[in-house]
Amino acid sequence: MLSTPHLVVSISGHGFGHVAQTAPILNLLHEQLPKLRLTVRSSVPLAHLRSRIHAPFEHLQSEGDIGMVMSSALDISTEGSRAAYRAFHADWEKRVSNEAHLLRELGADFVFSNVGYLPLAGAQQAGIPNVALCSLNWADIYRHYCDDDSIAAQIHAYYLNADAFLRATPGMTMSDLPKLVPVAPIAAVGNNKRDELDRLLQLPATEKLVLVSMGGIASRLPIEHWPRIDGVRWLVQDSWQVEHPDAIALESLPMSFSDLLASCDALLCKPGYGSFVEAACSGTPVLYVNRPDWPESPALVEWLHQYGMCREISREQSESGCFAKELKNIWGSPRPSPVQPRGADQVVDWLMTNIFRL
Repeated sequence: MLSTPHLVVSISGHGFGHVAQTAPILNLLHEQLPKLRLTVRSSVPLAHLRSRIHAPFEHLQSEGDIGMVMSSALDISTEGSRAAYRAFHADWEKRVSNEAHLLRELGADFVFSNVGYLPLAGAQQAGIPNVALCSLNWADIYRHYCDDDSIAAQIHAYYLNADAFLRATPGMTMSDLPKLVPVAPIAAVGNNKRDELDRLLQLPATEKLVLVSMGGIASRLPIEHWPRIDGVRWLVQDSWQVEHPDAIALESLPMSFSDLLASCDALLCKPGYGSFVEAACSGTPVLYVNRPDWPESPALVEWLHQYGMCREISREQSESGCFAKELKNIWGSPRPSPVQPRGADQVVDWLMTNIFRL
């Protein structure tokens, strides 16, 4: 292996789940290969990347995929997505050629993508080893909403021709990818600092804390209209500008998101890889608003019901705040043992053996 190999990493900006899957792998890679040079290409805000990726890295603003155009955290704009994909794939050969040229200019020795296909396309044209990692792929998502057409075929071809597709558990089946390598759940598990939180917020031991997160999509819940639930406080992001007597801004607390999740009594969210898996690995109960049309949701929901503690609430309940009964039910149920996230170790072992040749 090269003395100072350069790994160029692409992370989709479609929600924060892609960062949640990738960051533990990069952190572990840095521990095992401290001389590994990392360049992270993503449209995810740099502050969020640095809050999750503790290894040193160079950053380039970049979009390696469209994802899907969202009208809210729960709703897809199908027509908007079709138009965005048509624009992204216009003059496609030139776009791929430019990507290959950029990767050569960066001196990339390896490309690791979650799960943008343009970086894979550029790497394949440039002859650079390339690997995809995710619980989903954009070919399947695109087909579901937009059609099984020439764009879907292009996207699928780059996943097919990658050196491997490492499929995180839980995830979509992806049976049409012969080089699929299933790996265990991937998560960064925080520390339970509840005693510190209670002291900081001057809360009695009987008070319940519920973390509210919609996974990095620019959308919010109307918490200011929720009724008060006796003995319950809500942790919400400051950008929502919530005016509710029981709302507390996440950013006002000197703790990481992972530590807060491990310290709370429940998480309220939509189905998403990072939210579901980190909650299950922290032993935190989940109330979720389902996204039945999102192709990844069935795998996520089935897995969480099997390995975690969760209850579904309706979209109307999430907007009205009328789910006190569901909270009481999950708090009155026995908690399963936390899931052990061994996926990052498996991915790093695979990369060390098959890509870095160690």
